[in-house]
Amino acid sequence: MDKKIKISGFTFVRDAVRLDYPIEESIRSALPIVDEYIVNVGDCTDNTLEVIGNIGDPRIRIIETDWNPDRFVDGATIADQTNIALDQCRYPWCLYLQADEVIHEEDFPVIVGAMEKYDSRDDVDGLLFHYNHLWGSYKRVHRGHNWYDRDIRAIKNGRNVRSWKDAQSFRIDGKKLRVADCGAWIYHYGWVRHPEVMRRKTIIMDSFYHDDEWMKKKHSDSGKPWDYGPLDRIPLLSGTHPAVMRERIENKDWKAEDYYDPDNPPDHEHLRLWCRIHSALERLIGRKIGGYSNWILVK
Repeated sequence: MDKKIKISGFTFVRDAVRLDYPIEESIRSALPIVDEYIVNVGDCTDNTLEVIGNIGDPRIRIIETDWNPDRFVDGATIADQTNIALDQCRYPWCLYLQADEVIHEEDFPVIVGAMEKYDSRDDVDGLLFHYNHLWGSYKRVHRGHNWYDRDIRAIKNGRNVRSWKDAQSFRIDGKKLRVADCGAWIYHYGWVRHPEVMRRKTIIMDSFYHDDEWMKKKHSDSGKPWDYGPLDRIPLLSGTHPAVMRERIENKDWKAEDYYDPDNPPDHEHLRLWCRIHSALERLIGRKIGGYSNWILVK
C-alpha cells in the first residue's frame, strides 16, 4: 500500500511447527505494510526455518540464534530474543508481532495512518494496540479482567527502546513509553491449539520462567491434555478473522469441549469467583478497573 514512511517488522520464534505457532500467518499478515521483516529463529528441533524461508518474500531477513539456558528465568530469554531482532531493524517505525499474533487486513490503513500522524510527534514513542485473545476455539475471545486488553506493538526506532521483562511490552531506560492508541487490533492465537499440543507448549513456556523443582510440582500430570474448561463462559468473537488465518481455521479438526472434565475442572484464573465478579463489574461500567498498563497514554 502507498505510504510516506518506512516500517520494519520484527519477531522471534523457536519450534513453531512442533508447538503449532501460526508463524507463517503472523508474518504474512504484516508483509503488505512493512518494508522489511526481521525473523529471529532460535535453535529449533523442527523445520521452522524451512517454513519461514518458503514464504519466499525478499523483505524477510532471517537471523539464527542459540538460546542461552542460563537466561531461562522469569522470561528473560524471551526479551533477549526480541531485542536481538529489534536491533536489526533499519527503518523509523518498528512493528512487533509475536509468533502467535496476527493483524487484520482491515487495520492496515489504521496502523499506517497512525504512524504517519505521530511520526513527527517527539512526545510519542510508540503505538498501543487492542487485543483479541482467542481461547480454545476460533469463536471464543477473552474479555475478562485477568487478560490485558491493550499493549504496545509499534515503536519508533533509535530511541533505545528495549523489550521489557518477559517481552510483553517495551520501555526506555526502565521508564514507560509514551504512546498513542492507534485503534488497531492484535489477534492473539496462543491459546487455540490441540489440547495435547497446548500442554506441551505450556510446559516449555513455564521452563523459561521456573526451576526444575517448580516444574516437577506444577506439571506432575504432564501427559494429560490441556483442559480449557467450559467454553460457554467465554464470550463469542464478533467480526471476522484476518484473511491469512482462513486455511488454518478451516483445517481445525479438534474440539476443546471433548477434553473438558466437569468432574475435575481446571483452576483457570478466569473461572475463580473474584475474577468473575471483577470482570462483571468491568462489563457493567464499560472499562477496566486497574489491571495491566505498562505505558503513558498521550493524545
